[in-house]
Amino acid sequence: MSVLRVGIFVFDDAEELDVVGPYEVLAAWAALSAWRPEVLTFSADGAGVRLGKGLRIVPDRSTTDVGPIHVLVYPGGRGTRVLVKDRAHLAWLRGLRAEVPLVTSVCTGALVLAAAGLLAGRPATTHWGAFDELAALDPSITADTEARFVDDGDVVTASGVSAGIDMALHLVARLESREIAAQVRRAIQYDPAPPV
Repeated sequence: MSVLRVGIFVFDDAEELDVVGPYEVLAAWAALSAWRPEVLTFSADGAGVRLGKGLRIVPDRSTTDVGPIHVLVYPGGRGTRVLVKDRAHLAWLRGLRAEVPLVTSVCTGALVLAAAGLLAGRPATTHWGAFDELAALDPSITADTEARFVDDGDVVTASGVSAGIDMALHLVARLESREIAAQVRRAIQYDPAPPV
């Protein structure tokens, strides 16, 4: 089997945990799994990006040299509001979708997928504060306001921020096994018990 490759797209003003939450889960999977999936980050031009709260990331690749990926993770954050209006970016995303078997989003990353037409007629979720924007972009989307993530086969959307961790664990269970996903969860000691 060829190496399964997961690409996390990063951009200015992406939400930190939308990026690093799934990255932590998927990188832990890569370390534990006999499959050794490759997990990488990429930006439009390969240059570093400044996330929403100031964290800077130097991605592994650019959109032109990322190569084939099997899973796309598209985070959310304030930067999505620019990208939903960027026609060239949306055209690139539609082209990538034709080549990538599984597209996922975290939080308001769903807005960009919607703007590109990738959620038309599908169930999806996003951050609780962005459902009106989602409906305005594409009223054919069936919004799930309760789910942490919605798996619609070749497209998976997650609700706000920390839900990206749940979605990534779901991806590990779906792509390999629940047993490996449980090992990943234990390895990263993800056992939410919020104090408030």
